[in-house]
Amino acid sequence: MKKGFTLFIGCLITGCLFAGKSNPYKPDFAVPHRMGDYKLVWNDEFNINGKPDSKVWNYENGLQRNHELQWYKKENASCKGGTLCIEGRREMFANPRFEKGSNDWKKNRDIINYTSSSINTEGTHSWLYGRFEIRARIPAVKGSWPAIWTLGVDQPWPSKGEIDMMEFYQINGTPSILANAAWGTGRQYVAKWDGSNLALTHFTDKDKHWADKFHIWRMDWDKDFIRLYLDDELLNEIDLSKTINPDGFNPFHQAHYILLNLALGGDNGGDPSQTAFPIVYQIDYVRVYQK
Repeated sequence: MKKGFTLFIGCLITGCLFAGKSNPYKPDFAVPHRMGDYKLVWNDEFNINGKPDSKVWNYENGLQRNHELQWYKKENASCKGGTLCIEGRREMFANPRFEKGSNDWKKNRDIINYTSSSINTEGTHSWLYGRFEIRARIPAVKGSWPAIWTLGVDQPWPSKGEIDMMEFYQINGTPSILANAAWGTGRQYVAKWDGSNLALTHFTDKDKHWADKFHIWRMDWDKDFIRLYLDDELLNEIDLSKTINPDGFNPFHQAHYILLNLALGGDNGGDPSQTAFPIVYQIDYVRVYQK
């Protein structure tokens, strides 16, 4: 068989394999598709070069929560090649907020060893109910704690409500994918959780290249339930008749905004000291649909 014809057949087969769906190893540049009764109300495809849209995305700065190791800064988030890239980097510098003898974990460490980024739509875009679809490729390595999550616009945490569409970290040494929701208990900073986790091997045993591919995390949220999916597999279903704070407020009957971040270490991330850096978390798009 001639080389040219062989190449043609190979391209034809590849085209058939990916006809009607995106290449799992590449960003998807297709126009967002309609989903039944759902209409696209907002999206960011990150198809620019440079910083994420400043009219949409805010940045967290410094040390934030969970005793994490990274210093958040805007320089670690950029759009290139059709994706938002959040980079975890090994960088050492003096903690500008250091106070000798402080009991505050954000102030008593004198040296920062890692940086990353965390961006959100607080104050710019929020939504009550709908279908949320985020396509991303996560760094499934030790010490890495990428997340796709939402917070309610009103009340302090956890009474405002938190939805974790995706978290990855190690649970007792087992790399895991989590899908959770949290709400208030009446005790400051103590949440009630409806959580679900699956060992990463649940996915990699079926596809050894799973971690090299983009995947779609989806949330279907209405007045009765929150359902969290990964590539159309249901991970968790939260009954909203049970997510009521002690004062009667249901935080999942209010609008939420989106957060995208890559944490390192901390309470759940694990030790990143032996992990190769930079660690890159890629988000291809964020799409919000409503009926």
